[in-house]
Amino acid sequence: MVAISTPAETRTLLENISWQTFKAMLTDMGSSRNTRLAYENGVLEIMAPDMPHENSNRVIEGFTGILCEELGLEIKRSGSLTFTRDDLQRGAEPDSSYYIQNEYRVRSKEKIDLKIDPPPDLVLEVEYSKPKVDKFKIYAAIGIPEFWRFNGSVLQIYTSSSV
Repeated sequence: MVAISTPAETRTLLENISWQTFKAMLTDMGSSRNTRLAYENGVLEIMAPDMPHENSNRVIEGFTGILCEELGLEIKRSGSLTFTRDDLQRGAEPDSSYYIQNEYRVRSKEKIDLKIDPPPDLVLEVEYSKPKVDKFKIYAAIGIPEFWRFNGSVLQIYTSSSV
C-alpha cells in the first residue's frame, strides 16, 4: 500500500520586495483570492491553503464563536482581512481575525484603517508547514494582543506579553 500525503498549504517566499511593490500586489490581486500574504523587512510570503488547512480554520472559527457566546461576549468576525501598517512596513492576512473587546468600536465599519481603528483582538494562523516570515513579530508590531497558532494537532495561544 502506498500512502499519499496531501499538503495542507503551499508557501512561496519572495525576497527583496519593496513595501511599495507589496502594496501594489495587494491592490492588483484584489480581495477575491484564496492566497494570503505576509510581509516584513523586504520578505513576502504567499500562502495558498488547501482543504485540511481550511477545515481546521473553520473548526477553530466555530469554537471561537461558541466560546464567545458562552462567555456572553460580542464578536465581530473579520476573517482574513488584510492588516497593514505603512509606518512599520509590515502587513499580514491571518486565516481568521476577531474583534471581541473592541467589537463595539468596529461594529458598523465596512473598512478597517489601522491608523484610526484598533487592530483585531485575536488572530488565528493555521500553519501545518513552517511559515517563512515571523508572524509573531508582524502581529506584535501591529498591536494585536492575542495570537492563536494551530499546527494541525496543537493550538498554541499567545498574548501580547508572550508575543
